Amino acid sequence: MKTFTLFLIAACQTIACKEDDRVFDSGAYIGSVSAIGNMNASRAAHTATMLPNGKVLIAGGLPGQASVEIYDPIANSFLFAPNMQEARHSHTAILLPESKVLIAGGFNQRGDYLASAELYDPATQKFQPAGRMREARSGHVAVLLDNGKVLLAGGVGTGWTFLASAELYDPQTGEFQSTGSMTTARESHSVTRLQDGRALITGGHKGRRAAITIYASTEIYDPVTGQFALSGNMTVKRHKHDAASLPGGKVLVCGGSDERDDEGAYTSAELYDPITGAFTATNPMNTSHYKHQGTSVLLTNGLVLISGGANTPEVYDPATQAFNLVEGSISTGLFTATVALPEGKAVITGGYGRNVSVSAQAWLYQQ
Repeated sequence: MKTFTLFLIAACQTIACKEDDRVFDSGAYIGSVSAIGNMNASRAAHTATMLPNGKVLIAGGLPGQASVEIYDPIANSFLFAPNMQEARHSHTAILLPESKVLIAGGFNQRGDYLASAELYDPATQKFQPAGRMREARSGHVAVLLDNGKVLLAGGVGTGWTFLASAELYDPQTGEFQSTGSMTTARESHSVTRLQDGRALITGGHKGRRAAITIYASTEIYDPVTGQFALSGNMTVKRHKHDAASLPGGKVLVCGGSDERDDEGAYTSAELYDPITGAFTATNPMNTSHYKHQGTSVLLTNGLVLISGGANTPEVYDPATQAFNLVEGSISTGLFTATVALPEGKAVITGGYGRNVSVSAQAWLYQQ
């Protein structure tokens, strides 16, 4: 098994979320989280995707599994679904315009880097092969573009190489094709589709341990030209952070850490303005959050739930630029997967945390 997989499994036993590092009290709670029972399998670094029928597809996860289950919010139940074609964790999952879900890349149970991809069809409830990426990659980012194609960028590849390359999946042809590369190799970065159709890449790192370089830099992918270009720098360098689109078009970037990993986890947050291309600081979070990529979700009421990266979720209000704590807590926090549900709710699944190895637990956020 490759070093990365061994590191993650070991980290599940030892790394703590710093839930006691509260530095800012924004007032009353907004909503609460409560346990809703367990999934059928323990998972971390898995994916959760909202399907058109309102159910949630939960796929893969550490330590490298092919198992899949469906969460039904109405019945509040988890039911096993047919397995993926290949076991994987640290992959990406994107809902396509025709309602299928593209699962791509990641690591398998042996720690091999995967170039394989597959499609989940809600109509048949089965997976089928979806070709191969141009390059095996894990820990990459993926986003659906306005033209219906999926942009996949960065991550790590065979031989633990840090990737600047990017590619596009075209649902019409069922093929992956190369596109322009990022200006630098990135892992533990974020991607956000902007309202004008471009995609914002923020932060991340390349290298390991003493050789690590963490970025404040950001870049923009333009689907028209197929090229990346540098944009403004963030107010601080950060990786293992998260980003979420706001209703007015700005992007919230929050949490992450510096070279000290959990000891250097951030409470800081900032806003990206696509008109000016600049980042400005916003109020800090109440708790440091890191290793929470993809768990900051825009709720149907316009608030943003920051559900991962710590035991205490919180909510960001774009109107006041304030973070409010959520009543209750989760026992994991790191590498969870979250999906926004109707009526301002969200489901949070799996992950690991202080004295908690890879978990099957799940929670419901509601107001």
